[in-house]
Amino acid sequence: MKSFLDDNFLLQNKFAEELYHNYAKHQPILDYHNHLIPQQVAENINFENITQAWLYGDHYKWRALRANGVPEKYITGDATDKEKFIKWAETVPFTVRNPLYHWTHLELQRYFDIHELLTAESAERIYEEASAKLRTPEFSVHGLLNRMNVEVICTTDDPTDDLRYHQEFAKQDVGFKMYPAFRPDKAMNSDDLDSFNEYIDKLAAVTDFTIESISDYLSALKSRHDFFALNGCKVSDHGLSYAYSEDFTDEEIRLIFIKIRAKRSLTEEENLQFKSAMLVYLAEWDHEKGWVQQYHLGPLRNNNTRMFEKLGPDTGWDSIGDFPQAAHLSKFLNRLDTNNQLAKTILYSINSTDNETFAAMTGNFNDGTIAGKIQFGSAWWYHDQKIGMTNQINTLSNLGLISKFVGMLTDSRSFLSFPRHEYFRRLLCNIFGEDIQNGELPDDLPWIGKIISDICYHNAKEYFNFSGKE
Repeated sequence: MKSFLDDNFLLQNKFAEELYHNYAKHQPILDYHNHLIPQQVAENINFENITQAWLYGDHYKWRALRANGVPEKYITGDATDKEKFIKWAETVPFTVRNPLYHWTHLELQRYFDIHELLTAESAERIYEEASAKLRTPEFSVHGLLNRMNVEVICTTDDPTDDLRYHQEFAKQDVGFKMYPAFRPDKAMNSDDLDSFNEYIDKLAAVTDFTIESISDYLSALKSRHDFFALNGCKVSDHGLSYAYSEDFTDEEIRLIFIKIRAKRSLTEEENLQFKSAMLVYLAEWDHEKGWVQQYHLGPLRNNNTRMFEKLGPDTGWDSIGDFPQAAHLSKFLNRLDTNNQLAKTILYSINSTDNETFAAMTGNFNDGTIAGKIQFGSAWWYHDQKIGMTNQINTLSNLGLISKFVGMLTDSRSFLSFPRHEYFRRLLCNIFGEDIQNGELPDDLPWIGKIISDICYHNAKEYFNFSGKE
């Protein structure tokens, strides 16, 4: 019987073990999509305690706490950090078979060399030990990232962000790089005209543009796209229910924008036309600059109205949607491809029933110009776990080229989440190792090992044009 989280955790045979330890384990991490706070990176902060580093903003843990009957006071409320940690420690034993159980103990081991199980009995002891370490220079934000051999992180940034902390960080020599990612969701969200007009006014102030027409708006937004590029941005990112693909004309969008600025209600068709147009304009700019565009598709957001009104978005009330995807996505990508304006693209599905749809869609628009130009992205959000990752890897293997896959990301708000890359790498190596064991792949470890190291590191470095530590 294996020991819990031993050196060969998730590795079921000698081939998997050799692939992981010799070809995957030591590859640097390129974390090309996360929600880390740039100010904390630029200022190289130390967290006062493990609750601040581990539980603040982590809606994965918040949902588990709520499911375990923990009152909101100990989650997002006014309980002390220590009280919140103890409630999490009391919950952890009940997360068995949830990925949180593995992540929790991997993170305690990899960052703090704590191999004790987190329980109600060990809570105070672990809290004090981990918190004391976090207050030392070696466990600053830079120390945490360097400890995990991180080479690149890409944060998630609104077009109106001034990127001051990216600029400050770019002057530092700390062993890894931080780039912004252009996330224009608010710039095309015409559902709430009051909020959208406030956003347009904010964009006008940031750019010193007068925005009265769609031409003004696009010029202002494009200036921010250019500004991001000047500050090292190489990727854009969209979080959408589905890819909007309504037909539109420039004249229709001109008139729709006039209605938006007048706060006159849009019809459903007008709303979809505007979003579709914005998605196309933004994608054309991405292609012009050679960026990678990412589309996270399918979540059903803010389901609990009562708690959304109390706590706001991204606090643990989103789930898996069942939106139609294929026709919209095909029409959107085809429009860009027809005009030779389709950038490198990564498609992420939150609904596993769309895995085959997304993986097959990539093959429609791979044109031979770039290896793996259109990617079926890593298992995302609710599928960021053993079964979800395995299904994504197998689907991509069956319908595309897993050998050209750009690998894993954290999609996390926590500096302690980087062992998710290890989790992915172990699963990846085990899948290949089992195929070798079963005679489904040749016992050619140098060649299979090269594919493993490419997926873990080299493919992404080339795909995103990352310079890394050079």
